[in-house]
Amino acid sequence: MTSMPPLVHVDQQRQAPSTVLEKIRHTYPASSRIPDAVFGVIILISAISVFAIVVLVAWELIEKSQLSLHQFGIKFFYGHDWDPVNDSFGAMPFIYGTLVSSALALLLAVPLSIGVAVYITEMCPQGLRAFISFMVELLAAIPSVIYGLWGIFVLAPLLRVYVQPFLARTLGWTGFFGGPMYGLGMLAAGIIMAIMVVPVIASITREVMTAVPQNQREAVLALGATRWEMIRIGVLRNARIGIVGGIILGLGRALGETMAVTMVIGNRPEISKSLFAPGYTMASVIANEFTEATGDLYLSALVEIGLALFIVTLIVNALARLLVWSITGGTARVRA
Repeated sequence: MTSMPPLVHVDQQRQAPSTVLEKIRHTYPASSRIPDAVFGVIILISAISVFAIVVLVAWELIEKSQLSLHQFGIKFFYGHDWDPVNDSFGAMPFIYGTLVSSALALLLAVPLSIGVAVYITEMCPQGLRAFISFMVELLAAIPSVIYGLWGIFVLAPLLRVYVQPFLARTLGWTGFFGGPMYGLGMLAAGIIMAIMVVPVIASITREVMTAVPQNQREAVLALGATRWEMIRIGVLRNARIGIVGGIILGLGRALGETMAVTMVIGNRPEISKSLFAPGYTMASVIANEFTEATGDLYLSALVEIGLALFIVTLIVNALARLLVWSITGGTARVRA
């Protein structure tokens, strides 16, 4: 039998690492503090830069739109006229077009995105999950101009010949589906944006649902729930905060979309109840007319349109954050 080592020797072995660490701290104090200080400064600058960029963007928009602000004041945001020849400008048709097309896009995209995410995470065979996920994410990699071309040559004829006549016959009494059927218009823009928003919302929803612990599903199934009840109670309820965060990101994509919407919305500065009618968005009017703005007031009005888009984006995101707070009771945050 081997003899037990003395307790003093054991204590010295236990204290050896601590002694070495203390020696390092006392021997090289400056070399350990300088990297920490530099790292802290870099992180602080990174955090401040985000706020500074937002402030600089807002300042530049306000500065470049001073002429229009002085000329029209607050009525610019609710004015309905857009007449560059007579220097009469109002942003309401563009605000209306932006909000309606974005709302229509979310109305179509959110159920489809959640359905795709539920199928991939809960019902899809294991061998097909990677392929379907790749195909969904591939939609986000397609350039917006390709979506616009597809909308002009494929979607618009389908809407004009088949979809719009059917909607006019069945839902024309609502007033949302009436008038001339051009194919191009608010409905086409909403569908195009919905297709572009689906991969954003579906990918985030899928990741959030995957993060839900497996024992949540097993616990609900152990209580006798069906698969649908398990998904609704055990998965979607626990993932609702992340789903709302994905919808916020999708809404931000829809509000700022330019090229594809410009190609299919019709580009007419009018407010119409019918979704068949052409419309205009704030991003589209800036893209279409910025290079053609000859007068200073015209250019200033377009910059103020950009300011209006900036304000609308801030308001919508603030309302979305308020919605998240009302759902979670202020106990969680959405990471966007």
